[in-house]
Formats: sequence, C-alpha cells, structure tokens
Amino acid sequence: MKIMIIGADGQLGSELCKVIPREEQIKLILQDLDITDRQRVFELIEKFDPEVVINTAACNNVDGCEDDPGPAFAVNTAAVKNLADACRAMEACLVHFSTDYVFDGKKRSPYVETDPPNPRSVYAISKLAGELIVGSSLDKYFIIRTAGLYGAAGCMGKNGANFVEGMLKRAEKGEELRVVTDEVLSPTYALDLAKKIDQLVRTRHYGLYHIANRGECSWYEFARKIFELLGRKAAVQKTTAAEFKARAERPGYSALRNAGLEKIGLDDMRPWQEALRAYLVEKEHLN
Repeated sequence: MKIMIIGADGQLGSELCKVIPREEQIKLILQDLDITDRQRVFELIEKFDPEVVINTAACNNVDGCEDDPGPAFAVNTAAVKNLADACRAMEACLVHFSTDYVFDGKKRSPYVETDPPNPRSVYAISKLAGELIVGSSLDKYFIIRTAGLYGAAGCMGKNGANFVEGMLKRAEKGEELRVVTDEVLSPTYALDLAKKIDQLVRTRHYGLYHIANRGECSWYEFARKIFELLGRKAAVQKTTAAEFKARAERPGYSALRNAGLEKIGLDDMRPWQEALRAYLVEKEHLN
C-alpha cells in the first residue's frame, strides 16, 4: 500500500511516519506541498499515485482564526477541496482530520459520530466545512475527529509546543499556572492516534470516526495529572473560560466516544491517564 503523508514533519505526521512501514510512505512537508496550491496538489498526487492520502496540514490557531478567518478557510476548507478533487480523480482514499470543537458542548455526555455538530468558532466552522467537502466528494474517505492532541514533535502552528510541554516550561520558570476547569475533553496522545489510523486505513470501513484516548477531564485536571505523575509540586490554579477571556468560544464539554471504532471492533484506545504517562516516558520526563 502506498500512503502519502502530508505534513510528515508535524506533530501527527511525524508519529504516522513512526508506525506506517517505511516502504509504504510517501512523505511530504510544507516545502514539498502547500495544499492551497491546487495545481501542485494534483501534480503530486498524480505523480505518486498513492492508494491513501493522509492530510495532517491544518490552520489550528483557534483564537487567531477569530481575528483573521482567511487562513482558516483557505487551509481547512478550500485546500481540502483540492485534495478531495485530486483523490477522486486518482481513485485514492483521503484521510482528513477534524476536531471536537465542531460540537457546542451542550450534550454533557460523550459525543458520538451521529451527534449533530454546532460549531461556535471560526476555526470549528472551517473544520466542519472541510468535513462536509470530503464526505460529499468522495466514496473512499476517513474523517477523523480527535481532541486535545499532544505529541513528541509538538504542534508546528504553536512553535513546536503542546499543552504538556507548555505546562512544564511555565512551571520551571515559576510562572502562575491558571487552567480552565469548565472545558472538558478527551486529551489524545498523537502516537496512539497514529497507530489507530494505520490500522483503520487498512480496513476499508470508510466513514466518519471519533478517535481519542478514553475518558474525560478538564484542562485543569489534565494539568494536575501531569505534575502528579511526575511527582512534582506545582501551583496549578483554577480559572474559568470567562475569566481566561479567549477570543474564540470553545465547547464547555467535548469529550468523544469512539463509537465508530467500537462498531468495527477497533476501540482499544487506552485511558488518557495511561497515554499521558507513556508520553512523559517517551519525552524522558519520567523514567
């Protein structure tokens, strides 16, 4: 199987490169392909003729998207149409990533794939629009919603940072750690997500899937668990989304249930606490 990985040097792309057999990989980084360049998208997909195209490229500055929606819709929506059209022309399967933020948080129990989206931010709207394009353009596709992603490479859109490393660095500097208690999610280890993607694309059970580590917590509880596992003391203070005054509205509750994976017998995602411990070991924060 030939698998094209777009964004191969990013947080998720680098993990995919670890788990997908090397001989199957076609690795592309931003210097190789800007997915907003329609002609280049067609050119490379036609050249390499992959069976599967995994797109990890995204504009994910959630608050920045509120101030300047253009990049969000260019990358998360219009560029996704470029990929969908090229994949349709070459009869390739497209793997596209979306977010728990497509939900409004009013359900208060884990969201499944059949729950209706109701995005509350520009970023979330652009991601849902990308979902709709993929689902309406292709027969062979996987749309993957995940949440609170963190991985060894860090997020390129956040200068290589992620929530865990951000908490640790701020604690080392002696900074006050104020973390929201009223946003609940299912934080997900990028390596676990990558392993599941590698399994899923080989099933040909196409469609929309939630893939997240099991369980749920607030960002505050997530932060507390980081320091608890490391046996370190840190002054993690509670705050609320209203007090934090982020520009973009986020769902107060967006935990995900992997109902689609359950249906096909592939939901062996480990609890978020176990995944966090594994990440801390990988990064050598924990022996």
